[in-house]
Amino acid sequence: MKRDPYEVLGIAREASDADIKKSFRKLARELHPDVNTEDPHAEEKFKEAAEAYEILSDAERRSVYDRYGHEGLSSSGFHSTFQGFGSFSDIFDAFFGGGDPFGAARGAAGAVQGGDVAVQAEVSLEDAARGTAVKVEYELVGRCSHCNGNGAEPGTPIETCERCQGAGQLRTVARTAFGQVVRSQVCDACMGEGKIPTEPCGECRGRGRKAVRTQLDVNVPAGIADDQRIRLSGHGHAGERGGPPGDLYVLVRVREDPRFIREGNDLISAVDVPAPAAALGTRLAVPTLEGDEEVEIEPGTQPGTLITLRGRGMPALRRGRPGDQIVVVNVVIPRNLSGDQRDLLERLSDTLTEQNLEAAQSEGLFAKVKRAFR
Repeated sequence: MKRDPYEVLGIAREASDADIKKSFRKLARELHPDVNTEDPHAEEKFKEAAEAYEILSDAERRSVYDRYGHEGLSSSGFHSTFQGFGSFSDIFDAFFGGGDPFGAARGAAGAVQGGDVAVQAEVSLEDAARGTAVKVEYELVGRCSHCNGNGAEPGTPIETCERCQGAGQLRTVARTAFGQVVRSQVCDACMGEGKIPTEPCGECRGRGRKAVRTQLDVNVPAGIADDQRIRLSGHGHAGERGGPPGDLYVLVRVREDPRFIREGNDLISAVDVPAPAAALGTRLAVPTLEGDEEVEIEPGTQPGTLITLRGRGMPALRRGRPGDQIVVVNVVIPRNLSGDQRDLLERLSDTLTEQNLEAAQSEGLFAKVKRAFR
């Protein structure tokens, strides 16, 4: 008895077309025989998912099924286009226009480049400034080391495929919703190889590839920014039939540092200065990526004053000068005063003149902060 297509795809009955497509593509990856080596029925399950998708992705067929079930579809003449296909790659090609989830640029019985792999690595802001090496771990479909990728148990012969006579291709006629389609497709017996091992490799079950977990040291260049990618050629999924492997893309995430805000190659930080010290002038240590550095607080420094430390920002990723560190002065007004402190401030206040309280003839606080963040 056929299962409910909604159950097969794991979606609700009110699912949108986008949800249906997303669920089917996810299942296609999970059921790929090169990854799902534990389930000998993976391809049959994919055909079931393909039929469910074929029903639910067509508005008219979906409507008939919702009202009358599988019997209604049969009485209206519906037959699954894909139950007669021999292999996973044939079905995937019919749905998605060529290739499978782990192969790119598939040609008829030709070499197939392996698919790309994407991983994520996290580094600190200091590591991003200095440059570092990170170890990434990821799964990929790699060449089987036991058979060296030929699919045969070592020491056993490989014979010409009887189904395609060594051509690696089959000419098929498929009936679809658009009429008859005649096309050449990869032979489902030898998977386009044109030859079949007499004794399949016990490690990869004759596929020549298998899912493996690998580690790789990746050099992260100095100056890299959050969400930038590093491409490593040839470290992706293994190719088929002599095709080259795909690439590895490492998405770099730079952790936020509570001491700094990054704007391009510039860093913005803040330093708290007590009001008396801002009035009298002082020297204070501020954190930089290279350690604490003393800065001069001029007498009469106002809130929001910007101090620029040249070259203390992030290095340029390629060519160019490094960024600066811009220090925003935050004048701290004292609170919770004692009686003596209050008395001292009142005496000071009585002695201040208009000249003492005259605002500096420069841009205001908000303009300074906006300039710093620009």
